[in-house]
Amino acid sequence: MINFLHNFQPSSIYLTLGPIHLYWYGLCIVLGVLLALKLSLILAKKFKVSTENIFDLAFWLIIFGIIGARIYHIFLEIEYYIAHPADIIKIWEGGMAIHGAVIAGIITILIFCHKKKMNFWLTTAILTPGLALCQAIGRWGNYFNQELFGLPTDLAWGIPINIIIRPPKFIDSQYFHPTFLYESLGNLFIFAVLICLLWYFFKKGKKRYDLVVITYLIMYSTLRFFMEFIRIDKTPEILNLRFPQIASIIIILACFVYLFQQKYKKT
Repeated sequence: MINFLHNFQPSSIYLTLGPIHLYWYGLCIVLGVLLALKLSLILAKKFKVSTENIFDLAFWLIIFGIIGARIYHIFLEIEYYIAHPADIIKIWEGGMAIHGAVIAGIITILIFCHKKKMNFWLTTAILTPGLALCQAIGRWGNYFNQELFGLPTDLAWGIPINIIIRPPKFIDSQYFHPTFLYESLGNLFIFAVLICLLWYFFKKGKKRYDLVVITYLIMYSTLRFFMEFIRIDKTPEILNLRFPQIASIIIILACFVYLFQQKYKKT
């Protein structure tokens, strides 16, 4: 695979039917969502949660997750979208920010669980491994769009980037870090950890489902924090830290505050 990535020139379109173009980005997102949904339904059966409710919730999560992810991305590149407002709706060209999807998703789950009188932490724990899996698959869409790549590199697994897409200051560089691959592999590892954690709770009869969600938030935020050091896509900066790094720090701190509060309640 390393040699393949090093030499292959990806195209964003995988099929053309007359005037209609089908994009790899959309295919990766759809595939990730379908696998995440299937996994969530399997876990729902294991934990005796209504699969009908999970299916209904997934419908709303997809809609508001996409909206939240797009709005967050637009915020990060607000100057571009003010100059090119017509591009706001072009989600098939990429531009989905996971932090926005997570925020929108949490709000959606809270409202849905309140309405259906479902356990928020259990419901979210059932959905979280699927989210990590969906992210792992969806990142490959970034590869075919040749976006979100990292700094130039001479490593054997560096990916070639079209000269038209390269940032001006790296115009003479041909190969760049495949940050999509790093994050995809990282999300697969997080997915494996979450499944093991859920399985442990299931076998032991423990109900600390909140720890599954907190584990995801801490692990992904840590992954994203360090990934931002090699990503070169435009994003606002605060105190020499990229905005996603600031968001990751806030999430990690909030998680540890929550864990401390839970431990304090038991003492």
